[in-house]
Amino acid sequence: MNTYDYIVVGAGSAGAVVANRLSADPANRVLLLEAGPAGNPWTHVPIGYARMIANPTVNWLYSSEPEPATNGRRIPVPRGRMLGGSSSLNGLAFVRGQAQDFDAWAQLGNPGWSYADVLPFFRRMERYEGGGDDTFRGRAGPLRVTNPRPDDPLYAAVIAAAAEIGIPHNPDYNGATQDGIAMSQATIAGGRRMSTAACYLAPARGRANLRIETGALAEALLLEGRRCTGVRYSVGGAVREARAGREVVVSGGSINSPQLLELSGIGQPDRLRDLGIEVRQALPGVGENLRDHYAPRTRWAVGAKGYTFNDRGRGFGLFGQAMRFALTRDGMLSMVGAPMRAFLRSREGLEAPDLLLGWVPMLMEPGPKGPRLSRQSGMTCYAHPMRPESRGHVHVTATDPRRPPAINFNFLSSPVDAELTVKAVRLARRIMTAPSLAKLRMTEIAPGTDCTRDDEIIDWVKRAAETTYHPVGTCRMGTDALAVVDARLRVHGIAGLRVADASIMPTLTSGNTNAPSIMIGEKAADMVLADAA
Repeated sequence: MNTYDYIVVGAGSAGAVVANRLSADPANRVLLLEAGPAGNPWTHVPIGYARMIANPTVNWLYSSEPEPATNGRRIPVPRGRMLGGSSSLNGLAFVRGQAQDFDAWAQLGNPGWSYADVLPFFRRMERYEGGGDDTFRGRAGPLRVTNPRPDDPLYAAVIAAAAEIGIPHNPDYNGATQDGIAMSQATIAGGRRMSTAACYLAPARGRANLRIETGALAEALLLEGRRCTGVRYSVGGAVREARAGREVVVSGGSINSPQLLELSGIGQPDRLRDLGIEVRQALPGVGENLRDHYAPRTRWAVGAKGYTFNDRGRGFGLFGQAMRFALTRDGMLSMVGAPMRAFLRSREGLEAPDLLLGWVPMLMEPGPKGPRLSRQSGMTCYAHPMRPESRGHVHVTATDPRRPPAINFNFLSSPVDAELTVKAVRLARRIMTAPSLAKLRMTEIAPGTDCTRDDEIIDWVKRAAETTYHPVGTCRMGTDALAVVDARLRVHGIAGLRVADASIMPTLTSGNTNAPSIMIGEKAADMVLADAA
């Protein structure tokens, strides 16, 4: 059995960061385990997510259980399965969230997680190449963050349309305030994806004290009494064990982290006993508190030609886009998943925005190898509440670690989520039908102009909505009976074990979750090193 000081399970958005920071000290021997491969050629191309989204080699390809709010559908839950995890597969948008998100975490009994506490880690991790205020923005971190070029006439028309209904332009929604419409900041630089694999692991791979094992599926944590001492994992069918002299850090994400805890006997006693798993630590909150953004995609036909990538990216147009990318690292292939977004308030009197809209300058349709460009020229605008109250759960259904856990989102179970979803869809319609977009000859495809009442909109949401791929909360941080980790991310009742990824979030942040996940990795590494000193 090989022995290390630290073992990190999962090389994703947070895990890659933890491994980098812990191994920066040559005295620390670090093992990083990743179930997937080192990567895929398409990870380097920003729009390459469209080619990887159906690839089981680099995507866990999870799906949720059928439920009433999905009209009995199984909702895709893509999760990255390679170095960089979902940061190597996602839509590349960089959104920290609001100061109020993190202040709420601290107020829920988690000292050290207020916005003032986490801002230094956000600044430390990023090298933001836009403008903004240095009070909020980092300039020298490993993660390069850029702004898409705003000179496209389509984006200019949407910004003008938003202004016509009272929504201002915000040049830096990761700065002092989130309100308004903006071009999406992105983890893209020089036309290449800035994943944690590229920005944190690549610079560290040459360290003699860091061992990275890919194709390594964690099967269980090794426990001696109330202490975690290592990990059992398999590579190519061969079972191996590694010992951690100091700590194991689980960074599998909101699906895989609770799965590994349950397979190791940490979770709800009755559920574990029913599967024949010995109970090592009763923690009823493991797998609970699952939250995600449930987002309907409004779809719009564009009658004017030349504005969308349905016109510019098919046939010879696609060849032209490929040549443009090869020569200038620009164009459709270098695009963030949703190049424009707006953070809006559902009503007057709110302290901060509670709704998010995001625009994609094309229409997609299903294809045999994943989504493909539609022949119909158009735009997509997704719309959803940012801080949903509906909570679901993730739990194992078998002792085989290769068996996907059951994912139940329980969408729209909180009435306020349905109410705010309707308001978000109505705001999307107001912008898309404002005078500045009239020249594009917009026609609503979905939900359709005959869908007007609140109940009709919700019926359409149940038939058509998907997530925006932001699952969080299943190993929630806190002090109450359903909390899984404490404010230093230590698993309650088990020494030598922490969880560091989006699963520790008590509530969902206001926007995309990749940036907060990287911040969690930064802060977790600092806490591990401080506690070892």
